[in-house]
Amino acid sequence: MRIGAIEAGGTKFVCGIGNENGEILERVSFPTERPEVTLANVIAYFRDKEVEAIGIGSFGPIDIDPSSPTYGYVTTTPKPGWGNYPFLPELRKAFDVPFGWDTDVNAAALGEATWGAAAGLDSCLYYTIGTGVGVGVYAEGKLVHGLVHPEGGHVLTRRHPEDTYEGFCPYHGDCLEGMAAGPALEGRWKVKGSELGVDHKAWEIEAFYIGQAVAGAVLLMSPKRVILGGGVMHQMQLFPLIREQVRKNLNGYVSAEAVLAGIDAYIVPPGLGDNAGLSGSLALGLRALEASAK
Repeated sequence: MRIGAIEAGGTKFVCGIGNENGEILERVSFPTERPEVTLANVIAYFRDKEVEAIGIGSFGPIDIDPSSPTYGYVTTTPKPGWGNYPFLPELRKAFDVPFGWDTDVNAAALGEATWGAAAGLDSCLYYTIGTGVGVGVYAEGKLVHGLVHPEGGHVLTRRHPEDTYEGFCPYHGDCLEGMAAGPALEGRWKVKGSELGVDHKAWEIEAFYIGQAVAGAVLLMSPKRVILGGGVMHQMQLFPLIREQVRKNLNGYVSAEAVLAGIDAYIVPPGLGDNAGLSGSLALGLRALEASAK
């Protein structure tokens, strides 16, 4: 079985071929340019691959309502050229196969639930903390949709008492993304996060915001595992700081062993590493193929 997978990020696209066991057989990546250029590269890659389905995990916001006239569109992104762009419809013109379509973070959550850190569980949250912040929600064996799709990167936050940074989000200023994404680290400290020492004050402040958001999500969604990925989370010293903040914020209210005694195994890095998004897109493609056969 050959399934196509597209991890459509705001910075780069990763395309690959995988199978029903979650194995990625080949891949290619290229920068995210204007949609006409980017999709031409995607179509050229898949043209001779003879895939049976294609799964797409896309940066957003996107329209994921199949009954909507703009289903498959990227919607209100500020990324030049991509606002209200018919991403999925354009690919359907090129390939007559079933398509899976969801957000990049929902795809990553599905990948982790299928083959990664949440395998065997019926719920998890996947946070990506990088150029932006996104949250994928997998609950009762399904990806969560609704009015639109989860946008947990834009929840509002309480400020760290020592933080004077104004936040960079063009919509909300000091929301979670505005305070904790990679550009916030650089905006606050004037260097990239990768250039800061492991004991720098930056990580305490970063953990304050992420821990606050995770604690709120635990209270709201009650996931069986929380997975933290993305470029910022390559700073492994963040994990114990975030776990400490979550326990402090919950303050014993959530009476579950996973939080009280096993938090090191509850808030974890991606089991699939940097493959979470592409593997999740592969899982979307598999689900689309299975649905088409019913």
